[in-house]
Amino acid sequence: MVAAHVGLISSGCCFPSLPWFPSLSFSKTKPFVMAALGEDPIREWILSEGKATQITRISPVGGGCINRASRYDTDAGSFFVKTSRSIGPSMFEGEALGLGAMNETKSIRVPRPFKVGPLPTGGSYIIMEFIEFGRSRGDQAVLGRKLAEMHKAGKSEKGFGFDVDNTIGSTPQINTWTSDWVKFYAEHRLGYQLKLALDQYGDSTIYAKGEKLMKNLGRLFENVEIEPCLLHGDLWSGNISSDKNGEPVILDPACYYGHNEAEFGMSWCAGFGGSFYNAYFEVMPKQAGFEKRRDLYMLYHYLNHYNLFGSGYRSSAMSIIDDYLRIFNI
Repeated sequence: MVAAHVGLISSGCCFPSLPWFPSLSFSKTKPFVMAALGEDPIREWILSEGKATQITRISPVGGGCINRASRYDTDAGSFFVKTSRSIGPSMFEGEALGLGAMNETKSIRVPRPFKVGPLPTGGSYIIMEFIEFGRSRGDQAVLGRKLAEMHKAGKSEKGFGFDVDNTIGSTPQINTWTSDWVKFYAEHRLGYQLKLALDQYGDSTIYAKGEKLMKNLGRLFENVEIEPCLLHGDLWSGNISSDKNGEPVILDPACYYGHNEAEFGMSWCAGFGGSFYNAYFEVMPKQAGFEKRRDLYMLYHYLNHYNLFGSGYRSSAMSIIDDYLRIFNI
């Protein structure tokens, strides 16, 4: 699902290196630059702070189902721009903060965000580095190693969560800082999605069974030490590519600090092979009970797909819940 020079955008995107370009300062108080409201703030920024004197071409980047994506070619290089006509800057603010945090680990390559702001007609935009993609998703072993390096380097002293709420697809993702991982995952991941299914579909069955599972999650984490690791949060095949040198690139994050195993929750559509996991676990050793928890982390994403795309994903989510309830004999 990745083309030669651009990637699929689910709510996210892809982008060519501008090594001379100043990256933004991602401090806790001012993590990125917000744009002033103008007639065309995207063009204004590119022709001023972007150091271009002319925009030579604007071309659409296909594949997105939530946001519109475009490539802006200029005499100062290319930029990747995403716009939303219906959502304010908070969604792209969360994405920019996540990209900045991943960049700071100096591990795996991600596009650098340059500007986030409101559109004068409503909605918002984000301007990013455009990365020239290669013709494949790159070496799986290198991807596994670099992802593990990001998890190892990206730590938080605040606990589990993130400085802002963000989105998983177009679903709100609540990142309230929590000291206990089991509580965080139960309330802000599974619980939020289950309540959404109840409100949206009146699905009291999956809600009631999911509640039983949530109350017993701790049984899957006995004798497991969990550190808050920086997670991409939405790692599936459409958000993985490689640059023109073959180095892995990951895109379109839904970042937060969580249990590193939660990164594999989208593995059912990520295509990770044995070489990926072998390389990953060389850097981040596998913890006891990993296989038993694997479906638990997939459940969050199956529930989200159910809420986003409908009943086709309900059976997968229900099957996982039922399996755990059988294991727990409840």
